[in-house]
Amino acid sequence: MASRRKLSGFSPSDGRLLPVADSHNDLLLACMHRRERGVRDPFGDDWLPGLRAGGVVFQVLPIFTEEQFIGEAALRRTLEIVSLAREIAELHSRDVAVVETAADMDRIIGSGRIALLLAIEGAEPVGSSISMFETLHRLGVRMASLTWNRRTMLADGIAESGTGGRLSSLGVEAVAEMERLNMVVDVSHLSAAGVDHLAEIATLPFVASHSSCRALCDHPRNLSDAQIRLVADSGGFVSVNAFGPFVDERAPSIDVFIDHLEHVAAVAGDDKAAIGADFIMDLVRIVDPILGRQILVDVESLVVIDDLKAPADFANLSQRLQQRCGPARAARFAAANMIDFFRATLN
Repeated sequence: MASRRKLSGFSPSDGRLLPVADSHNDLLLACMHRRERGVRDPFGDDWLPGLRAGGVVFQVLPIFTEEQFIGEAALRRTLEIVSLAREIAELHSRDVAVVETAADMDRIIGSGRIALLLAIEGAEPVGSSISMFETLHRLGVRMASLTWNRRTMLADGIAESGTGGRLSSLGVEAVAEMERLNMVVDVSHLSAAGVDHLAEIATLPFVASHSSCRALCDHPRNLSDAQIRLVADSGGFVSVNAFGPFVDERAPSIDVFIDHLEHVAAVAGDDKAAIGADFIMDLVRIVDPILGRQILVDVESLVVIDDLKAPADFANLSQRLQQRCGPARAARFAAANMIDFFRATLN
Protein backbone atom coordinates (compact mmCIF):
# COMPACT_ATOMS: atom_id res chain seq x y z
CA MET A 1 0.00 0.00 0.00
CA ALA A 2 2.95 2.35 0.60
CA SER A 3 3.75 2.58 -3.09
CA ARG A 4 0.18 3.47 -4.00
CA ARG A 5 0.11 6.27 -1.41
CA LYS A 6 3.33 7.70 -2.83
CA LEU A 7 2.18 7.39 -6.43
CA SER A 8 -1.19 8.92 -5.71
CA GLY A 9 0.65 12.06 -4.60
CA PHE A 10 2.02 12.64 -8.10
CA SER A 11 -0.09 15.23 -9.92
CA PRO A 12 0.67 15.63 -13.62
CA SER A 13 -1.01 18.42 -15.51
CA ASP A 14 -3.47 15.98 -17.13
CA GLY A 15 -5.45 14.20 -14.42
CA ARG A 16 -5.95 11.21 -16.72
CA LEU A 17 -2.25 10.42 -16.80
CA LEU A 18 -1.02 7.43 -14.86
CA PRO A 19 2.34 7.68 -13.13
CA VAL A 20 4.78 5.68 -15.27
CA ALA A 21 7.89 3.69 -14.33
CA ASP A 22 10.09 2.74 -17.29
CA SER A 23 12.93 0.26 -16.88
CA HIS A 24 14.80 1.05 -20.10
CA ASN A 25 15.58 4.36 -21.80
CA ASP A 26 19.00 4.90 -23.41
CA LEU A 27 18.74 8.67 -23.11
CA LEU A 28 22.13 8.97 -21.38
CA LEU A 29 23.87 7.76 -24.53
CA ALA A 30 21.86 10.19 -26.63
CA CYS A 31 22.72 13.01 -24.20
CA MET A 32 26.41 12.07 -24.34
CA HIS A 33 26.47 12.33 -28.12
CA ARG A 34 24.64 15.67 -28.06
CA ARG A 35 27.01 16.98 -25.37
CA GLU A 36 30.00 15.95 -27.50
CA ARG A 37 28.53 17.98 -30.33
CA GLY A 38 28.47 21.12 -28.19
CA VAL A 39 24.93 21.08 -26.77
CA ARG A 40 25.09 22.31 -23.16
CA ASP A 41 21.90 20.75 -21.79
CA PRO A 42 20.61 17.95 -24.03
CA PHE A 43 18.60 16.39 -21.20
CA GLY A 44 16.71 19.61 -20.54
CA ASP A 45 16.28 20.30 -24.25
CA ASP A 46 15.41 16.82 -25.54
CA TRP A 47 14.17 14.65 -22.70
CA LEU A 48 12.87 16.32 -19.54
CA PRO A 49 9.80 17.92 -21.15
CA GLY A 50 8.77 14.58 -22.66
CA LEU A 51 9.29 12.66 -19.43
CA ARG A 52 7.10 15.16 -17.61
CA ALA A 53 4.45 15.15 -20.34
CA GLY A 54 4.29 11.35 -20.20
CA GLY A 55 3.89 11.20 -16.43
CA VAL A 56 7.20 9.41 -15.78
CA VAL A 57 8.03 9.18 -12.06
CA PHE A 58 10.74 6.49 -12.18
CA GLN A 59 13.25 5.97 -15.00
CA VAL A 60 15.99 3.36 -15.28
CA LEU A 61 18.93 4.74 -17.27
CA PRO A 62 21.11 1.99 -18.80
CA ILE A 63 24.67 2.71 -19.91
CA PHE A 64 25.44 0.89 -23.14
CA THR A 65 28.91 0.21 -24.57
CA GLU A 66 29.14 1.09 -28.26
CA GLU A 67 31.23 -0.99 -30.63
CA GLN A 68 34.05 1.56 -30.80
CA PHE A 69 34.55 1.43 -27.01
CA ILE A 70 34.70 -2.36 -26.55
CA GLY A 71 37.86 -3.29 -24.67
CA GLU A 72 39.75 -1.16 -22.18
CA ALA A 73 37.88 1.97 -23.31
CA ALA A 74 34.55 0.56 -22.09
CA LEU A 75 35.13 1.39 -18.44
CA ARG A 76 36.35 4.92 -19.23
CA ARG A 77 33.31 5.58 -21.40
CA THR A 78 30.98 4.22 -18.70
CA LEU A 79 32.54 6.44 -16.05
CA GLU A 80 32.12 9.45 -18.34
CA ILE A 81 28.42 8.67 -18.75
CA VAL A 82 27.92 8.08 -15.01
CA SER A 83 29.47 11.51 -14.49
CA LEU A 84 27.08 12.97 -17.05
CA ALA A 85 24.11 11.43 -15.21
CA ARG A 86 25.27 13.11 -12.00
CA GLU A 87 25.65 16.43 -13.82
CA ILE A 88 22.11 16.10 -15.15
CA ALA A 89 20.79 15.42 -11.64
CA GLU A 90 22.59 18.51 -10.29
CA LEU A 91 21.52 20.79 -13.13
CA HIS A 92 17.89 19.67 -12.89
CA SER A 93 17.68 19.03 -9.15
CA ARG A 94 14.14 20.43 -8.99
CA ASP A 95 12.93 17.78 -11.42
CA VAL A 96 15.10 14.66 -11.08
CA ALA A 97 17.43 12.87 -8.66
CA VAL A 98 19.48 9.66 -8.75
CA VAL A 99 18.00 6.89 -6.59
CA GLU A 100 20.28 4.48 -4.72
CA THR A 101 18.09 3.30 -1.82
CA ALA A 102 14.42 2.61 -1.15
CA ALA A 103 14.35 5.70 1.07
CA ASP A 104 15.66 7.74 -1.87
CA MET A 105 12.82 6.48 -4.03
CA ASP A 106 10.13 7.46 -1.53
CA ARG A 107 11.72 10.85 -0.94
CA ILE A 108 12.25 11.69 -4.64
CA ILE A 109 8.90 10.51 -5.97
CA GLY A 110 7.11 11.92 -2.94
CA SER A 111 8.55 15.35 -3.74
CA GLY A 112 7.17 15.24 -7.29
CA ARG A 113 10.54 14.62 -8.94
CA ILE A 114 11.57 11.81 -11.28
CA ALA A 115 13.70 9.09 -9.67
CA LEU A 116 16.58 8.03 -11.93
CA LEU A 117 18.19 4.61 -11.41
CA LEU A 118 21.54 3.89 -13.08
CA ALA A 119 22.13 0.54 -14.81
CA ILE A 120 24.72 -1.14 -17.02
CA GLU A 121 23.61 -2.77 -20.28
CA GLY A 122 26.23 -5.44 -20.95
CA ALA A 123 29.30 -6.20 -18.83
CA GLU A 124 31.93 -4.78 -21.20
CA PRO A 125 32.95 -2.14 -18.60
CA VAL A 126 33.69 -4.95 -16.13
CA GLY A 127 35.78 -7.04 -18.51
CA SER A 128 37.41 -9.78 -16.43
CA SER A 129 37.58 -7.69 -13.23
CA ILE A 130 34.65 -8.70 -11.07
CA SER A 131 35.76 -6.07 -8.54
CA MET A 132 34.46 -3.43 -10.97
CA PHE A 133 30.91 -4.29 -9.90
CA GLU A 134 31.66 -2.90 -6.44
CA THR A 135 33.21 0.21 -8.00
CA LEU A 136 30.13 0.74 -10.15
CA HIS A 137 27.86 0.11 -7.18
CA ARG A 138 29.69 2.79 -5.19
CA LEU A 139 29.02 5.17 -8.07
CA GLY A 140 25.28 4.48 -7.88
CA VAL A 141 24.72 1.66 -10.38
CA ARG A 142 21.96 -0.61 -9.06
CA MET A 143 21.17 -2.94 -11.98
CA ALA A 144 23.26 -4.65 -14.67
CA SER A 145 22.99 -7.18 -17.45
CA LEU A 146 25.76 -9.66 -18.17
CA THR A 147 25.51 -9.10 -21.93
CA TRP A 148 24.06 -7.07 -24.71
CA ASN A 149 23.50 -9.11 -27.91
CA ARG A 150 27.20 -9.85 -28.22
CA ARG A 151 29.46 -12.09 -26.10
CA THR A 152 31.21 -10.82 -22.98
CA MET A 153 33.63 -12.60 -20.68
CA LEU A 154 30.68 -13.44 -18.43
CA ALA A 155 28.13 -14.90 -20.85
CA ASP A 156 26.77 -15.03 -24.40
CA GLY A 157 24.23 -12.52 -25.64
CA ILE A 158 21.14 -13.51 -27.58
CA ALA A 159 22.93 -13.04 -30.92
CA GLU A 160 25.32 -15.83 -29.85
CA SER A 161 22.62 -18.30 -28.82
CA GLY A 162 23.80 -20.73 -31.49
CA THR A 163 26.76 -21.61 -29.29
CA GLY A 164 24.47 -22.98 -26.60
CA GLY A 165 26.72 -21.16 -24.14
CA ARG A 166 25.74 -20.84 -20.52
CA LEU A 167 27.36 -18.40 -18.10
CA SER A 168 31.13 -18.66 -17.94
CA SER A 169 32.75 -19.53 -14.62
CA LEU A 170 33.54 -15.84 -14.34
CA GLY A 171 29.87 -15.10 -15.02
CA VAL A 172 28.84 -17.34 -12.13
CA GLU A 173 31.23 -15.40 -9.89
CA ALA A 174 29.78 -12.15 -11.22
CA VAL A 175 26.23 -13.15 -10.28
CA ALA A 176 27.38 -14.02 -6.76
CA GLU A 177 29.14 -10.65 -6.48
CA MET A 178 26.14 -8.75 -7.79
CA GLU A 179 23.93 -10.51 -5.27
CA ARG A 180 26.38 -9.64 -2.48
CA LEU A 181 26.10 -6.00 -3.50
CA ASN A 182 22.32 -6.25 -3.96
CA MET A 183 22.74 -5.19 -7.60
CA VAL A 184 19.82 -6.50 -9.66
CA VAL A 185 20.67 -8.89 -12.52
CA ASP A 186 18.87 -8.13 -15.81
CA VAL A 187 18.32 -10.98 -18.32
CA SER A 188 17.20 -8.92 -21.31
CA HIS A 189 19.67 -9.68 -24.15
CA LEU A 190 21.04 -12.79 -22.38
CA SER A 191 21.15 -16.01 -24.42
CA ALA A 192 18.47 -18.64 -23.80
CA ALA A 193 20.97 -21.02 -22.21
CA GLY A 194 22.25 -18.14 -20.09
CA VAL A 195 18.77 -17.40 -18.74
CA ASP A 196 18.33 -21.05 -17.77
CA HIS A 197 21.75 -21.11 -16.11
CA LEU A 198 21.08 -17.92 -14.18
CA ALA A 199 17.80 -19.38 -12.89
CA GLU A 200 19.73 -22.40 -11.59
CA ILE A 201 22.23 -20.37 -9.55
CA ALA A 202 20.43 -17.17 -8.56
CA THR A 203 19.43 -16.75 -4.94
CA LEU A 204 17.89 -13.28 -5.36
CA PRO A 205 15.25 -11.95 -7.81
CA PHE A 206 16.32 -11.10 -11.36
CA VAL A 207 14.39 -9.11 -13.95
CA ALA A 208 13.89 -8.62 -17.69
CA SER A 209 14.11 -4.87 -18.17
CA HIS A 210 12.99 -4.63 -21.81
CA SER A 211 11.75 -7.90 -23.33
CA SER A 212 8.40 -8.67 -24.94
CA CYS A 213 6.62 -12.02 -25.38
CA ARG A 214 7.77 -14.69 -27.84
CA ALA A 215 4.28 -16.21 -27.86
CA LEU A 216 2.91 -13.04 -29.49
CA CYS A 217 5.91 -12.05 -31.63
CA ASP A 218 8.47 -14.70 -32.51
CA HIS A 219 11.61 -12.59 -32.29
CA PRO A 220 14.75 -13.95 -30.59
CA ARG A 221 14.90 -10.89 -28.31
CA ASN A 222 11.54 -11.81 -26.81
CA LEU A 223 11.00 -14.21 -23.90
CA SER A 224 9.26 -17.56 -24.07
CA ASP A 225 6.53 -18.31 -21.55
CA ALA A 226 8.97 -20.62 -19.75
CA GLN A 227 11.49 -17.78 -19.44
CA ILE A 228 8.81 -15.39 -18.22
CA ARG A 229 7.97 -17.91 -15.50
CA LEU A 230 11.65 -18.21 -14.53
CA VAL A 231 11.85 -14.45 -14.02
CA ALA A 232 8.59 -14.36 -12.08
CA ASP A 233 9.50 -17.38 -9.94
CA SER A 234 12.72 -15.61 -8.91
CA GLY A 235 10.64 -12.71 -7.60
CA GLY A 236 11.42 -10.37 -10.50
CA PHE A 237 9.31 -8.61 -13.11
CA VAL A 238 9.14 -8.60 -16.93
CA SER A 239 9.03 -5.18 -18.62
CA VAL A 240 7.47 -5.17 -22.06
CA ASN A 241 9.49 -3.51 -24.84
CA ALA A 242 7.76 -0.98 -27.13
CA PHE A 243 10.30 -1.39 -29.96
CA GLY A 244 8.14 -2.11 -33.02
CA PRO A 245 9.79 -5.33 -34.32
CA PHE A 246 9.51 -6.91 -30.85
CA VAL A 247 5.80 -6.07 -30.56
CA ASP A 248 4.58 -7.09 -34.01
CA GLU A 249 6.74 -7.47 -37.10
CA ARG A 250 4.13 -5.96 -39.42
CA ALA A 251 1.76 -3.65 -37.55
CA PRO A 252 2.86 -2.78 -34.01
CA SER A 253 0.38 -0.67 -32.05
CA ILE A 254 -0.43 0.42 -28.52
CA ASP A 255 -3.12 -2.25 -28.35
CA VAL A 256 -0.67 -5.00 -29.33
CA PHE A 257 1.81 -3.59 -26.77
CA ILE A 258 -0.92 -3.95 -24.14
CA ASP A 259 -1.53 -7.49 -25.41
CA HIS A 260 2.08 -8.24 -24.40
CA LEU A 261 1.50 -6.75 -20.93
CA GLU A 262 -1.64 -8.84 -20.56
CA HIS A 263 0.24 -11.95 -21.70
CA VAL A 264 2.96 -11.45 -19.08
CA ALA A 265 0.23 -11.02 -16.47
CA ALA A 266 -1.58 -14.15 -17.64
CA VAL A 267 1.62 -16.22 -17.51
CA ALA A 268 3.18 -14.79 -14.36
CA GLY A 269 0.60 -12.71 -12.49
CA ASP A 270 -0.61 -9.12 -12.51
CA ASP A 271 2.22 -8.07 -10.19
CA LYS A 272 4.96 -9.16 -12.64
CA ALA A 273 4.14 -7.05 -15.72
CA ALA A 274 5.82 -3.67 -16.27
CA ILE A 275 7.10 -1.28 -18.95
CA GLY A 276 10.59 -1.13 -20.49
CA ALA A 277 9.91 1.06 -23.49
CA ASP A 278 13.36 1.15 -25.16
CA PHE A 279 12.60 4.16 -27.38
CA ILE A 280 15.25 3.23 -29.95
CA MET A 281 14.21 5.73 -32.61
CA ASP A 282 15.64 8.57 -30.55
CA LEU A 283 19.00 6.80 -30.61
CA VAL A 284 18.78 6.21 -34.35
CA ARG A 285 18.01 9.92 -34.75
CA ILE A 286 20.71 11.29 -32.44
CA VAL A 287 23.47 8.72 -32.04
CA ASP A 288 25.96 7.87 -34.76
CA PRO A 289 24.67 4.57 -36.18
CA ILE A 290 27.51 2.37 -34.96
CA LEU A 291 25.21 -0.33 -33.65
CA GLY A 292 27.20 -3.28 -34.95
CA ARG A 293 26.15 -6.39 -36.83
CA GLN A 294 24.28 -7.87 -33.87
CA ILE A 295 21.37 -5.45 -33.50
CA LEU A 296 19.11 -8.21 -34.94
CA VAL A 297 16.87 -5.87 -36.95
CA ASP A 298 17.20 -3.89 -40.17
CA VAL A 299 17.58 -0.28 -39.05
CA GLU A 300 16.68 0.98 -42.53
CA SER A 301 13.20 -0.59 -42.46
CA LEU A 302 12.17 -0.23 -38.82
CA VAL A 303 8.48 -0.32 -38.00
CA VAL A 304 7.47 1.70 -34.96
CA ILE A 305 4.41 2.32 -32.83
CA ASP A 306 3.57 5.78 -34.16
CA ASP A 307 1.81 6.91 -30.98
CA LEU A 308 4.31 5.24 -28.59
CA LYS A 309 7.82 6.18 -29.69
CA ALA A 310 8.93 8.77 -27.10
CA PRO A 311 8.31 9.42 -23.38
CA ALA A 312 5.58 12.01 -24.00
CA ASP A 313 3.60 9.25 -25.73
CA PHE A 314 3.09 7.50 -22.39
CA ALA A 315 0.08 9.82 -22.20
CA ASN A 316 -1.45 7.85 -25.09
CA LEU A 317 -0.61 4.53 -23.43
CA SER A 318 -2.01 5.72 -20.10
CA GLN A 319 -5.46 6.39 -21.48
CA ARG A 320 -5.70 3.16 -23.50
CA LEU A 321 -4.27 1.05 -20.67
CA GLN A 322 -6.97 2.27 -18.29
CA GLN A 323 -9.67 1.67 -20.87
CA ARG A 324 -8.58 -1.92 -21.45
CA CYS A 325 -7.35 -3.02 -18.04
CA GLY A 326 -9.23 -0.81 -15.61
CA PRO A 327 -7.65 1.80 -13.35
CA ALA A 328 -6.23 -0.54 -10.69
CA ARG A 329 -4.53 -3.02 -13.02
CA ALA A 330 -3.37 -0.23 -15.33
CA ALA A 331 -1.70 1.52 -12.40
CA ARG A 332 0.13 -1.66 -11.44
CA PHE A 333 1.43 -2.27 -14.97
CA ALA A 334 2.34 1.39 -15.51
CA ALA A 335 4.39 1.94 -12.35
CA ALA A 336 3.43 0.27 -9.08
CA ASN A 337 4.83 -3.20 -9.87
CA MET A 338 8.29 -1.87 -10.67
CA ILE A 339 8.36 0.62 -7.82
CA ASP A 340 7.23 -2.05 -5.34
CA PHE A 341 10.06 -4.29 -6.57
CA PHE A 342 12.79 -1.70 -6.19
CA ARG A 343 11.42 -0.50 -2.86
CA ALA A 344 11.78 -4.07 -1.60
CA THR A 345 15.13 -4.66 -3.30
CA LEU A 346 17.21 -1.52 -2.83
CA ASN A 347 19.01 -1.07 0.50
